[in-house]
Amino acid sequence: MNNSLKYLGLGIAGGMIPFAFGFFLSNNYDTPLSEQVIDGNRLAKTVSYNGMPVEGASFVEASENTINSVVHVTTKVVRTQVQRDPFYEFFYGPGTGGREFKQYGSGSGSGVIVSSEGYIVTNNHVIQDASEIEVILNDNSKYTATVIGTDPSTDIAVLKIDAPGLRPISIGNSDDLRVGEWVLAVGNPFNLTSTVTAGIVSAKARNINLLSDRTSNTNVPIESFIQTDAAVNPGNSGGALVNTKGELIGINTAIASQTGSYSGYSFAVPVNLVNKVMRDIIDFGIVQRAYLGVQIADINQEIKVKNSLPSTRGVFISAVTEDGGADKAGVKKNWVILKVGSREVNSVASLQEEIGKRRPGDKVNLTLRTEDGTEVIKEILLRSVDGETALKSKEEMSKTTALGATFTELTAKEKKELNLSYGVKVKALEPGKLKSSGLTEGDIITKINQTQIESVEQLTRVLNSTKGGILLEIVSESGKKEYVGFGL
Repeated sequence: MNNSLKYLGLGIAGGMIPFAFGFFLSNNYDTPLSEQVIDGNRLAKTVSYNGMPVEGASFVEASENTINSVVHVTTKVVRTQVQRDPFYEFFYGPGTGGREFKQYGSGSGSGVIVSSEGYIVTNNHVIQDASEIEVILNDNSKYTATVIGTDPSTDIAVLKIDAPGLRPISIGNSDDLRVGEWVLAVGNPFNLTSTVTAGIVSAKARNINLLSDRTSNTNVPIESFIQTDAAVNPGNSGGALVNTKGELIGINTAIASQTGSYSGYSFAVPVNLVNKVMRDIIDFGIVQRAYLGVQIADINQEIKVKNSLPSTRGVFISAVTEDGGADKAGVKKNWVILKVGSREVNSVASLQEEIGKRRPGDKVNLTLRTEDGTEVIKEILLRSVDGETALKSKEEMSKTTALGATFTELTAKEKKELNLSYGVKVKALEPGKLKSSGLTEGDIITKINQTQIESVEQLTRVLNSTKGGILLEIVSESGKKEYVGFGL
């Protein structure tokens, strides 16, 4: 009897092992990759926190909790430029005879380990255009890094290294951060590794127009910086802004200075926004950006008086996009957005930050004040720039986008008007090679390296895979033909 029970017990246990393993795999399969690899909070040491320095005036524990999670990022940059040869073109035709010239440079910054599996967050501008990226840990060991993805609109990038024993940082909550609270900036200014400076939070949701040149019809930069007076200098970019518990609450990005060095204030991307961006990059390869479908403005005295508003509280809606999420929910022009969910918004920056934490397909409640002064709550279904609610992978996006541009096929009418039988149109431009080379929305690319462009997929495949010189034949909306050359 006892033996029978024993064998029965072993049989049940043996049966449970594959069942449990299968259950684990099925759950793990459905879990986003970012949930599996971003493990700083699970490994973090628990420390009591009240916003004051640990041990009275000491920042020792916060520094020790952070310093091994911040890395030094160095880059090598090779820029290839294509210069046209008019003499050669005279004999062989326009667009021929391009000559390549290479320029070599280097740069450095900081990064923050967010995963024991090697994922690192830094600034996009630290690694932009880099041909080689090296990460140096606090123990001086060096590793080659690969770029997982970038987001110029928030100046965030995600790298990955293969290294043992990495110590990820604990991720805090920037929404709970208060003005006047102590913070530490940890990074590698002037190539001085493992440097810690202290200051206080001077302001939140600060827009300094740092990314204003990256504005396009499809991708509005999100600037809602944490402003501090912690000393930050060149090389600190991409490093950690932490609270006195040693939790990451921002990624140091910029300084306010006439000289290029620290002179009073520095700015960091809030970690709640960083967290969303890096998880999108890890899970999808690109950022899943959501839009309300409105044009907005800060409420100044002029807008208040002109629209008979009771106060300058909230964010003014100057226009509503037709068939966008707000339009479909019944939101009107000249209304005022007071809250996103339960959080008050009193500036364009704070509203952009709140929406920037969400994805297409998410629903959000807006508290609004109508023109007659009535407060209403509207549920908005957020959409992508294309008006869709479905999330897209990097592979899907690469079929229609390349080098910061989105392309579309020419209509039969456009071909007839411009007397073209081939070519694709630039639908939208974001920061990238094409925009910096002078292309504008509406331009038509008819040839690449003397090869006719018959489809969007053909063009994006070449642009996304070519290394070296690129020569484009361009036809403007007015029908003027010209050539643009650059290197990849």
